[in-house]
Amino acid sequence: MPPFRSGIHFLQIPGPTNVPERVLRAIDRATIDHRGPGFAALTLEIQSLLRPVFGTKGPVVIYPASGTGAWEAALVNTLSPGDRVLMAETGQFAALWSALAKRLGLQVEIIAGDWRHGADPEAIEAALGADPQHAIKAVAIVHNETSTGVTSRVADVRAAIDRSGHPALFLVDTISSLASIDYRHDEWGVDVTVGGSQKGLMLPPGLAFNAVSERALAASKHARLPRAYWAWDEMLAANRDGFFPYTPATNLLYGLLEALHMLHEETLPAVFARHARHAEAARRAVGGWGLEILAVDPREYSNTLTAILVPEGIDADRLRGLILEHFDLSLGTGLGKVKGRVFRIGHLGSFNDLMLAGTLCGVQMGLDLAGVTHGDGVGAALAYLAAPSASPVLAAV
Repeated sequence: MPPFRSGIHFLQIPGPTNVPERVLRAIDRATIDHRGPGFAALTLEIQSLLRPVFGTKGPVVIYPASGTGAWEAALVNTLSPGDRVLMAETGQFAALWSALAKRLGLQVEIIAGDWRHGADPEAIEAALGADPQHAIKAVAIVHNETSTGVTSRVADVRAAIDRSGHPALFLVDTISSLASIDYRHDEWGVDVTVGGSQKGLMLPPGLAFNAVSERALAASKHARLPRAYWAWDEMLAANRDGFFPYTPATNLLYGLLEALHMLHEETLPAVFARHARHAEAARRAVGGWGLEILAVDPREYSNTLTAILVPEGIDADRLRGLILEHFDLSLGTGLGKVKGRVFRIGHLGSFNDLMLAGTLCGVQMGLDLAGVTHGDGVGAALAYLAAPSASPVLAAV
């Protein structure tokens, strides 16, 4: 058995994130009858508060599942065997989504990427322009690539699709951006938005989401990929009265309702501004250390996580291990093509200045232990956080 460690564990991976006490206490309530009137009221309130988080007035389907389930639901409800799907390779999770699509029997056309940039609107426009027969039925991208800390410009991709005049559906993964980075399902013309509970929504893993447009609903009437558990029609029919076609994750729904209340109490613009502020502080720390972030284009810097390249000759996972062993701080590992080359700091969900400061101190001490030459990144971050212009509290004084 491992020895007792005093204090709290710093969980600063980019998800699952820290679950706040209010959400934990809500989940702790006794389970109720999911066929009774009290449950219907719970579901209907959740739906009313959840739609603004996606930026939609349309339906949001909730599954007891991980984000991978939401990926599959987005595909099987809108497409048929052999359909062509255009996908942008922006990182490990984009690659996994494309692999899932292939296993479902879809023809996947991948726009290759270097994992340091987001989805390329011009490349997507060119690919659609080269498809006059409209064989491509959907474009699928990851809004915020959790493996790289790169945020694709969804509105620009939508504009590129529109310029091409192509009728392809637009599917977007927001698993590590939802409720943390500004997102507008309706305004940006997204047809299916994929989400998960364990990041910006501040819950444990276990809930997955599809926000669905009218175009996507129309496509689902003719889609022929097999679906049963993931079928939207049964879910939407039951949801109208506040119920589910099968046993829902009742206690996670309690937590979701509490998390939604917290987000709306803070207000979504304030939530987005808080994430942007912490992300900028983290990037200033990286610059102060003399290290490099993986994202190249400042327009695509993620506000929920920062992926940091380690110097040549340094194993990022060994560095992470030292930090965990000495300071009880968990950081995200490098995935896929960047394994061993990067570590990732998650700064999303239930998070504040002192949590970020503690995280950055742990990283800086870990750099010392690993023998990495560095500057004072912590000082650079704290100077930014303490500046009146950066602090909403100080700015109001």
